[in-house]
Amino acid sequence: MLQVSYIRDNREQVLERLAVKNFKQPELIDEIIKLDEQRRQTQNRLDGTSAEANAAAKRIGELMRTGQKEEAEQIKAQTGAWKEEIKQLSEQLSSFEQDLQQKIVLLPNLPHSSVPKGSTPEENEVVLENGEKPTLPTGALPHWELAAKYNLIDFELGVKITGAGFPVYKGKGAKLQRALISFFLDEAEKAGYSEVMLPLLVNEASGFGTGQLPDKEGQMYFVGQDNLYLIPTAEVPVTNLYRDVILKGEELPVKNCGYTPCFRREAGSYGAHVRGLNRLHQFDKVEIVQVVHPDHSYETIEQMSAHVQGLLQKLGLPYRVLRLCGGDMSFTAALTYDMETWSAAQQRWLEVSSVSNFETFQSNRLKLRFRNAEGKTQLAHTLNGSALALPRIVATLLENNQTENGIKIPEVLVPYTRFEWID
Repeated sequence: MLQVSYIRDNREQVLERLAVKNFKQPELIDEIIKLDEQRRQTQNRLDGTSAEANAAAKRIGELMRTGQKEEAEQIKAQTGAWKEEIKQLSEQLSSFEQDLQQKIVLLPNLPHSSVPKGSTPEENEVVLENGEKPTLPTGALPHWELAAKYNLIDFELGVKITGAGFPVYKGKGAKLQRALISFFLDEAEKAGYSEVMLPLLVNEASGFGTGQLPDKEGQMYFVGQDNLYLIPTAEVPVTNLYRDVILKGEELPVKNCGYTPCFRREAGSYGAHVRGLNRLHQFDKVEIVQVVHPDHSYETIEQMSAHVQGLLQKLGLPYRVLRLCGGDMSFTAALTYDMETWSAAQQRWLEVSSVSNFETFQSNRLKLRFRNAEGKTQLAHTLNGSALALPRIVATLLENNQTENGIKIPEVLVPYTRFEWID
């Protein structure tokens, strides 16, 4: 959530940056500024009237103690009007604050100055490419056919149990999932992240705190009877560990990682590009989250991006890094890097990670602060990244490592899988 004071003091810059995100309601900015002015004027009137009433009450007490009852009664006669005015001003103030809150939550985060303009994924900026695209043997198969051939994943059985997008992993397919999760968590620990195990359901306050609500309500699974949401990513519960928390400056940066299943409705997703593991409603992911001093968040996002790239390099997967354009960024992010791996059998890039800096957008909603060197409280910056999401990693590992004799497991995973081949 943007800060009202920043919007008021930087109107033109806010409008300019929102345009990069293709925001369709610029009129909200002036509505917010007007509401804020009305709120502040009402607050000033309320404070002034309350001060008068308090001074009068004090004066009445003094007069009564000195026996000046008649003068005290004259002042008392005015207190009813003050009380009524205070009541009316309090109601007006509450109304302005509610209206202001309802409008400001509709504003997305402002994109960083480095974010390119654009409205489609094709306009994202390729920052770098790494690794050589493999040449597959004749008759190479896409991962969904490899999964069936080697009895690794049963998509139809998942449909029977739940529905489309909920696969069943079997045998070495299940072991590969578990191996990847353990590998990613171990690598995160080596990088200084502290592991947490998290609830898979969150309340509305948690969804609001990280910006999924109200923006992504339609993409989340909702348990109506209990008013809870299945998590779309571990980002939500991990970051909410620090909701309503004031950290000490020396505690920064805070670094957490966590493995969870993730649940996304992905409404409207269909077609060949979502076949197999390309798009699921339930999938596994290891998430890394940092809470940092505002002065260090942009060097931190580069470090987090490097961590994710290191995982892809160790897995031997060719990848590229994209800086997302304004129109392809999330509601909450100020800057996002996407990492994509090359699917040799499908002959296309598959997104496997997003690393984002939210600046103060989430921390303002979360009331997540720290005490700076002067002892004053200040909003922290929050960042997170997928390190990594499993489905498309598994897809590219299966496809890119297939041979005439089977599928070769990357050397770094063998201690976790305890097998070198899927055959």
